[in-house]
Amino acid sequence: MNEQAIIEVEDLTHFYGDREALHELSFTVRPGEFFGLLGPNGGGKTTLFRILSTMLVPTRGSTRVCGWDVAERPQAVRAHIGVVFQSPSLDGKLTAAENLRHQGHLYGLSGRRLQERIEETLGRLGLMERAEDYVETLSGGLKRRVELAKAFLHRPKLLLLDEPSTGLDPGARRELWNYLKMLQQRDGTTIVLTTHILEEADSCDRLGILDQGEMVALDSPGGLKAQIGGDVVTAQSDEPHRLCEQIRARFGGEPLVVGNMVRIERERGHEFITELVEAFAGQISSVTLSKPTLEDVFIQRTGHRFWDEELALGRSGHL
Repeated sequence: MNEQAIIEVEDLTHFYGDREALHELSFTVRPGEFFGLLGPNGGGKTTLFRILSTMLVPTRGSTRVCGWDVAERPQAVRAHIGVVFQSPSLDGKLTAAENLRHQGHLYGLSGRRLQERIEETLGRLGLMERAEDYVETLSGGLKRRVELAKAFLHRPKLLLLDEPSTGLDPGARRELWNYLKMLQQRDGTTIVLTTHILEEADSCDRLGILDQGEMVALDSPGGLKAQIGGDVVTAQSDEPHRLCEQIRARFGGEPLVVGNMVRIERERGHEFITELVEAFAGQISSVTLSKPTLEDVFIQRTGHRFWDEELALGRSGHL
């Protein structure tokens, strides 16, 4: 076990019948890190989350959380983690405080010690004034904060969150993110979350990008974007494949067809646009220039757009 890692995954593979959901994943998460798992629906995020949270025994490979093997010692792992699921796990007929009280009982907390822990946790998440409100009366953002308080009540070393922004409006999403950052910075909590929201992924300390069960990229968001190099130029065309081959023959490089556009990575992209339009004016209907984004990283590593994959897989269920 790497003493510097709170999560250590090596050659992790999982099958559902004959279908491979995860393929030989290997990565570590350091203590105190805010680590994101980014990918489209069907990319493998939910399967990996279930394994890390001891809900699923992997087909093969090694997965250790807080020093314990998730398959061999799931109870020991559960004592050291807090989990926020994508689907709500609160009892709407109970108050916020009552939800936390029952959670505390599961971890052997009771009496004055439990009451102090409830008050402390609700206070940290700005919920003391809503402690006696029934959960069913709370907004989506407040419910998410109660979920977070419930997961944090026993002071876990690691918080695992599966798509925690699901169903939240942009304001509530930013508020939730601020509270997560507070827990990381003030308490040193390690946070691992799955997301398909590029803006959230951009705010993580480090990011693993999953696609079709494989880890296609792993680095800080800035480090990943720096690997693109230069600018990203996209040219829209009625015949993108023909245009792509012509651009490759004339300018070299590795242009890529994405939908009805040709995507080119180029230093000093603003100057290249002039050359491109002069060479193929009759075949190009529009041209855009941008700095590299995480979606560009995804395209570079997979050959297809992130959101195209979302639309294609989003209706077929999570993996």
